Amino acid sequence: MGKLNKIFFMAGKFFEDLRRPRQAYRIAADLQSRELKHYYFLFEEKRIARGKDQRLISRFDENGIPLNKTYIDVQNQGHIYFPISIGQMGLAVWHSWLESGRETDLQRFLKFADWFVANAEESAELGVRWLTDVPLPAYGNPGPWQSAFAQARGISILLRAFQQTGNKTYLTTAEKALIPFTQPLSKGGVTSFTPSGPFYEEYPSDVPVLVLNGMIFSLLGIYDFVRAFPEKEAARTIFDAGMNTLEGLLPEFDLGYWSRYNLCHREGYPEIDPATIGYQRLHATQLELLHRLSGKPLFKHFAERFREQDKIVNILRMYRVKFRALKQIGRL
Repeated sequence: MGKLNKIFFMAGKFFEDLRRPRQAYRIAADLQSRELKHYYFLFEEKRIARGKDQRLISRFDENGIPLNKTYIDVQNQGHIYFPISIGQMGLAVWHSWLESGRETDLQRFLKFADWFVANAEESAELGVRWLTDVPLPAYGNPGPWQSAFAQARGISILLRAFQQTGNKTYLTTAEKALIPFTQPLSKGGVTSFTPSGPFYEEYPSDVPVLVLNGMIFSLLGIYDFVRAFPEKEAARTIFDAGMNTLEGLLPEFDLGYWSRYNLCHREGYPEIDPATIGYQRLHATQLELLHRLSGKPLFKHFAERFREQDKIVNILRMYRVKFRALKQIGRL
């Protein structure tokens, strides 16, 4: 993509960010039942299909599975299956079924579960993974790559499909999808083992990337397994360890006036990569949810702090820093 096109793309994201609601998503009422109904955030199918929440979704295959346009720093690739987006769209279709009760909507949802079964890469060492076959230039990863976020999306879809159908293939696949959380990135897993504990990585790199929103979404997929099968200690161990890590690292995401998108210290990567407006608001909503889920005051503190920082003077300050970061990673 040429420089001018990149500028137009990022300008579009800026103005789109300004229009985002302060509350990124509505939070579900039931966060604890063993029967998995609404996902933690109430994804709406029409919004996602129109690209309101997932801007890169631009087309759908014959089964209703979305394809993403590749990001602006990826050359010579068009549309790809992106497991993270597929999971979000699948959960939105699930919500459509919960509202309508129509068999056709349930069958549409089960096509997403079937996609995760059919596209699972399985091995004895790593269980089940869903790979994204596109480079990550900003993090020096040529692809394909594994992601804790993708693992979590698959688990959330598959467990709901199992509870509705009793098909044990869905459950077996979901359980095997926990294994990569126990393995480091260097061995094909999805975890960076930091001094604060295990951090579940949205994007793998040769050094920890530590994306905040991806870590939280990863924890929610694991928590679905904890809820549905509280007797299975493996999921609870993975979840508790990740929550402890997040508590330890969360203060480092606070810039004083804004939140960081990640804590990446890879050579050549910006020293500070602040969250966009959309991610700032998502961080606050995610942390509000974690407080409701766990009762831990630290999450409430930072949810409120990140909301208080959301002022025009701080937005302008953030974008001055963000502009330099985007230039450094080749997105401007």
